[in-house]
Amino acid sequence: MSLTRFLPVPSDRMGIIWSLLSIKDAVVLEYGPAGTTHYSMSLYGDIGIEQENRLFTTHMREDDVIMGDTSRLENAIIEIDKNFEPKVIFIVASSCSAVIGTDLRGVCAMVAPKVEAKLIAFEQGGFRGDYSAGLKETYKLLAEKIIDGDGKRIEGTYNILGASIGSYRCRADVLEIKRMLKEVYGLECGACMCLDSSLEQIKNMGSAGLNIVLRPEAVETAKFLEKKYGTPYVYGTPYGYRGSMEWLQSIGMITGKKPSEDIMQELKKKTMAASQYKMYGRMLKRDKAEAYLYGDAETVTGLASFLNDMGINAVHMISMHNLSGLKEIPADIKYMPAEKERLEILKSLRANLVFADDTSKRFLDGSNTFVRITNPMIDGALVADHMPVAGIRGADMIMEYVSGYFNTIR
Repeated sequence: MSLTRFLPVPSDRMGIIWSLLSIKDAVVLEYGPAGTTHYSMSLYGDIGIEQENRLFTTHMREDDVIMGDTSRLENAIIEIDKNFEPKVIFIVASSCSAVIGTDLRGVCAMVAPKVEAKLIAFEQGGFRGDYSAGLKETYKLLAEKIIDGDGKRIEGTYNILGASIGSYRCRADVLEIKRMLKEVYGLECGACMCLDSSLEQIKNMGSAGLNIVLRPEAVETAKFLEKKYGTPYVYGTPYGYRGSMEWLQSIGMITGKKPSEDIMQELKKKTMAASQYKMYGRMLKRDKAEAYLYGDAETVTGLASFLNDMGINAVHMISMHNLSGLKEIPADIKYMPAEKERLEILKSLRANLVFADDTSKRFLDGSNTFVRITNPMIDGALVADHMPVAGIRGADMIMEYVSGYFNTIR
């Protein structure tokens, strides 16, 4: 990890835990020192995850580390199973237990006959990449270990894959997607991996008529489900008016359903209205309509396309997570592991529309217009679930910032 002045990008361990905590009827047990779990809990609370009776730690003593004694972990699994009766216990490695090479899967196999809960181990511990790698592993393992059934199709249903509670306004985005699909096609969501879904819902994901993949980390899981259950999938998140319209049309092509004419006409009108901003850009004498975007790669890609529809050139498109292994990401998205390089770009911006996090805002001068699209969020708090970044309502919100931005440039 390079030198970091502010908050570092969360590790794979963090992505795994916040995803697992978003599943109902399950418990997460971290095998590690109490301090690492306590530090993480504040982040989980900030992004809206309920932790009471859901997140536990074994704690570790020096003897456990030096001698490799796992009795503390074994006893914790048995105690949690007896006192809370969860359907599944996810055992997650901490950095400490990962360093000494604790065989969590071996421990689970040994303890399994003594408990009623299903035991699933994650051994990454924060050393196999950032949160993006953790998300990819979580989606994959849940599909392999939890999803079950005969694959009997329930028409008119879909699953959402790749919803990460660590993403800014994820819950609002998912609610907007559900609203759009209900109003446009009359479709119902079966399960959302991983956001506010029960184990039973995830178990039955093989019966859905369609899988909607929001993040590139979940594409591999969608391909697995397509091969095993024959479930087709659509990849992409609807950003902007044109993007939302094309996304809805792609779903209609797969499902064979005819979209709501009223909503599609509304989207066409909004798309034409947004394109009028290109005229304002051509009238500028001093400034150029340019944007800087920093966040989840999928969000950056989608918003950059929407801005381009309005004549705003996305000069800087930066992913906050590593892009290795994510084939669906466009080549013009950059990943800058060194924080200093990104901060220098922020300091150089003039009269830009800046989409980023709250720490980035501190390096901008007054000529820029700032829009928060990613965590960490330091200034203020998230309350409303009806204010997405994605979908039609998300595009409406972005348009308000674009209108204000054009009032600041000449």
